[in-house]
Amino acid sequence: MDVAERIALVTREPTEEVITLDELKALFETKARPRHYIGLEISGILHLGSLVLTGFKINDFIKAGIDCTVFLADWHTYINDKLGGDWDKIRQVSQYYAEAFRLFCPGVNIVMGSDLYKKTPDYWENFVRFSKHMTLARTMRSLTIMGRSEKDALDLGQLLYPPMQSVDIRALDLDIVHSGMDQRKIHMLVREVFPKMGWKAPVLVHHHLLPGLSEPVKMGLDEDAEEDARISSKMSKSKPASGILVHDDEKAIREKIAKAFCPVGVAEGNPVLELVRYVVFHEFSSFTIERPAKYGGSTTYASYAEVERDYVAKKIHPMDLKGATATYVNRIIEPVQRHFRGKEPRL
Repeated sequence: MDVAERIALVTREPTEEVITLDELKALFETKARPRHYIGLEISGILHLGSLVLTGFKINDFIKAGIDCTVFLADWHTYINDKLGGDWDKIRQVSQYYAEAFRLFCPGVNIVMGSDLYKKTPDYWENFVRFSKHMTLARTMRSLTIMGRSEKDALDLGQLLYPPMQSVDIRALDLDIVHSGMDQRKIHMLVREVFPKMGWKAPVLVHHHLLPGLSEPVKMGLDEDAEEDARISSKMSKSKPASGILVHDDEKAIREKIAKAFCPVGVAEGNPVLELVRYVVFHEFSSFTIERPAKYGGSTTYASYAEVERDYVAKKIHPMDLKGATATYVNRIIEPVQRHFRGKEPRL
């Protein structure tokens, strides 16, 4: 595989940005197997965004010959009060995450935060040194990475989260740092501070945040209105009715998508169209909407752009779009659902 093919895999959707493409090209030209990571809180049941969309991007990296790691951030989970701060639950759910990502992303490495800190004797020294480059105001503005804002009642431990996430990157000796767009702020800080400390600044790859199935909302998590909507509306395990869980069977998937926000002829902010664009067309080269002849007959589309064009032109009814989308999403989730049937974690 040549450099152009590897770059094409890294930049294909759901990737939204690479910082920078020139650095990525130079990395591929000089290093056979660059080191990648994505860090995840262990915060509950996996869903279409947290396992499937994320896993699609990890698989793109693996196909591009990149050494990929999923970092299970158990201490960050505890700091952010996820799973009630219960370490027994954190350990149990960590095993579930590890099993799920090994299933969905064959060849991926799994690293636990606790293990990394034990094996990195200079971690806390580097943590303090890095923290000296952060103002309290910059730290507060970074809280969106943990789904919080300056308005929340915070404990001191939660302010440790942003510099810890940054120093994780140093401890893992990474070439490529990958996340959803909601982690962009802390990664840009890494790009700013690491060179001042004589540390290697990684290439950044940020993927699209898959929204929940409800109408988009703004919760005031970011001062930028567009970013606020993106973070506030993302699919979340805390809103199970608006998210498709990897344990949902076909009936549940169809029922959830049938109730999804999907305004007639409107593409912007339409979560069903987002499923078609970022989930269906990542794995399938075509998308067929099956309809009786009296309603126009079945139509097969070779690209998302064609689907959006016809939907905006009102040539596709929302219920027909939803039914077809549910069929394809179920095909993707079914192997995971089958694997975990009878052993779903109890939270």
